[in-house]
Amino acid sequence: MTKPPVIAVVGATASGKTALGVEIARQYQGEVVSADSMQIYQGLDIATAKPDAEEMQGIPHHLISVLEPDVPFSVAEYVELARSKVNEIHQRGKLPVIVGGTGLYVDSLLDNIQFPDIPADDALRERLQQEAQQLGNAVMLERLRQWDAETASKLHENNLRRIIRGIEVYMLTGIPLSEHARRSRAVPSPWNILRIGIGFESREKQYARIHRRVDTMVERGLADEVMEEYRSGRRRTTAAMAIGYKELLPWMTGEGSFSDGIAAIKQETCRYAKRQGTWFRRNDQIQWIKRDALCDDSGILENLQKIMAKWDTL
Repeated sequence: MTKPPVIAVVGATASGKTALGVEIARQYQGEVVSADSMQIYQGLDIATAKPDAEEMQGIPHHLISVLEPDVPFSVAEYVELARSKVNEIHQRGKLPVIVGGTGLYVDSLLDNIQFPDIPADDALRERLQQEAQQLGNAVMLERLRQWDAETASKLHENNLRRIIRGIEVYMLTGIPLSEHARRSRAVPSPWNILRIGIGFESREKQYARIHRRVDTMVERGLADEVMEEYRSGRRRTTAAMAIGYKELLPWMTGEGSFSDGIAAIKQETCRYAKRQGTWFRRNDQIQWIKRDALCDDSGILENLQKIMAKWDTL
């Protein structure tokens, strides 16, 4: 039985994922499913670079602005929602196009990760944290090594959160976290997947594009948006995670200048893009389109057509 097709468009922030995903959906009768950990929340539309109606070009977009700002949200919950959307799109006879830069979301969805139902035990976690304060991180790491040497070998003693999580999982289930991870990848994906990455040969050109996008955000009203967010007090929990909000916090509180805040946004966005690039380059299944090597949009689309022509699913 032929697996239904799914296309993913991934890459760092400001690489042009939105436009490429929309173009694929337009040409191949598709709908877009966002894979962005901040765009899924309501509010901060400019700061999180949500596509507007003009950018969407009439293409249905899913999992954008669907959660209240203070609702906790996990990767497991994202995968559940996204799987449901992909199945709905297939049922309509359309092509699902996953678009986003949150690598953990994308990979967990496409690799069909199965999340174990491990019960939460806040009391146990608190006790382990107290023991870590009394005994030290090294002792806790050694305890984990006795039960799960594979996980322990990948952790530094300063990564106490992961150490405690490994101990907690073993104490609650009797199964090492490393074995849970193996089992989570045991079920193959139900889809025929094409992964397309859009990026840059030149980091300088990438960073210059990021700087231009931040300037455009300012022109579109970024300052008013984050100030309204700050004054309302409604969205502090999730807003504080968004690049573009926390960097302007000193300006909003009168402790810094607006220009320094914008410079900080540009710097932090470049750092984030570098981390995204590192994540996606690890995956040899991604077929890359290098924006700066192709000069213009026509070159990007020509490269896209070549990739699509080799994919025999459509």
